[in-house]
Amino acid sequence: MRFSIDGSEKQHAYNETNGLHGQAKYDPDLAHPAAGYADAENVSPASPPEGVSERKLLTKIDMRVIPVLSVLYLLAFLDRTNVANAAVYGLAEDLNLKGTQYSTALTIFFVPYVLFEIPSNIVLKRLKPHVWLSICMFMFGLVTLCQGLVNNWGGLMTTRFLLGLFEAGMFPGCFYLISMWYRRHEAQKRYTFFFASTSLAGAFGGLLASAIGKMDGISGYRGWRWVFILEGLLTCVVSFAFYFVIPDFPEEAKWLTPAEAAFVKARLQDDQGQSARERKITFKDVLNCFKDYKFILGWFMYFGLIVPAYGYAYFAPTIIRSYGYSPIQTQLHSVPPWAVSFGFSMLIAFFSDLARHRWLFTLIPISIAVAGFAILLRVHHNTDLQYGALFMASSGVYAAMPIIVCWFQMNLGGHHRRAIGTAWQNRSREKAGPDLGLTEYEKIEKGDMNPEYRYML
Repeated sequence: MRFSIDGSEKQHAYNETNGLHGQAKYDPDLAHPAAGYADAENVSPASPPEGVSERKLLTKIDMRVIPVLSVLYLLAFLDRTNVANAAVYGLAEDLNLKGTQYSTALTIFFVPYVLFEIPSNIVLKRLKPHVWLSICMFMFGLVTLCQGLVNNWGGLMTTRFLLGLFEAGMFPGCFYLISMWYRRHEAQKRYTFFFASTSLAGAFGGLLASAIGKMDGISGYRGWRWVFILEGLLTCVVSFAFYFVIPDFPEEAKWLTPAEAAFVKARLQDDQGQSARERKITFKDVLNCFKDYKFILGWFMYFGLIVPAYGYAYFAPTIIRSYGYSPIQTQLHSVPPWAVSFGFSMLIAFFSDLARHRWLFTLIPISIAVAGFAILLRVHHNTDLQYGALFMASSGVYAAMPIIVCWFQMNLGGHHRRAIGTAWQNRSREKAGPDLGLTEYEKIEKGDMNPEYRYML
């Protein structure tokens, strides 16, 4: 039994009624046509050439790819959420924000962020990751610094809008880049460690804000201004160094030997198919991606978690402040929930990769997050319980998000669909599908729509 994109049943994908008369051809209405499924263990991996150790090579890739991108995204997340720490130090009062103006300033960030994610990934592929990501990093650092100099709501709105514009490519770009280095069953721990930089940013931001708050009054600037100025300056300085250390795609990596580069390409092709790295993304590629229902499902899955995630990131310090803590104590009490969420997310990722399974490992943390938010919604006079609920909410949400993104991203084949799919935001082959008469070029272009591609559950 097959199902088309519109949900209607298709008893036979290849039969006389569709005019194929026994000659199997590719059916574009099928999201995953014509094949049986098997466990990932049964895939015959590419063999490393003489003199190349797969374990050592993977460690080498880990050290060059994951730490750099994690620090990059840590600083990006720090710069977009430090407004919550600044609010504790009197930002709203100094800028004379009324009613919903503070919430509007938070929301305006996401307008350019949503609109420019896909264009940013297209530019990233046309340039090189180290060029595009370092440029964006410098610009959002500069905007963050300028955020500390605004004097009214209009200035805050402008800087938040520009911050969203320059940060639009950070998350999808980094996830896209990571996906082009690892096989699917290797990816979750790496994805989660990268994504867990958000938890580290929350913890680091709280500690940093508690120290910067003591600068209140220096040079006539309030503490909240120094939070933006110093953290933005840090990002700008680091961006110059990152121009030289941000990794590019495997096809362009100069720090791999020819034998290592060939093996990396072979093992990824064995797991995911060829990448079509050499061809530029066209507008037709973008339109073709949105014919696949997985893009819509992936968007809904992520949307269901991004709302509570940013709700926590932006308002946790304000919630903790309502428990009666001083501004500096509030910053310090915001650290432990973030630290625990980092550890829990890594634990979930470890077992998810070990089991080579995703769905159950999204359900467990989501259930924990729902319980935490339910407590916050219903309990109002027990600060210990309410503070404990913050641990549950942050741990659940920030453990489930990288699982969902990895699950979606790693089931897309090729550079084009991953570049677009990440911005939009299972099983392996044991039996070959029928011979559909596709050329190698057609298989590459179709990515995971190629009937020989297998999905990971």
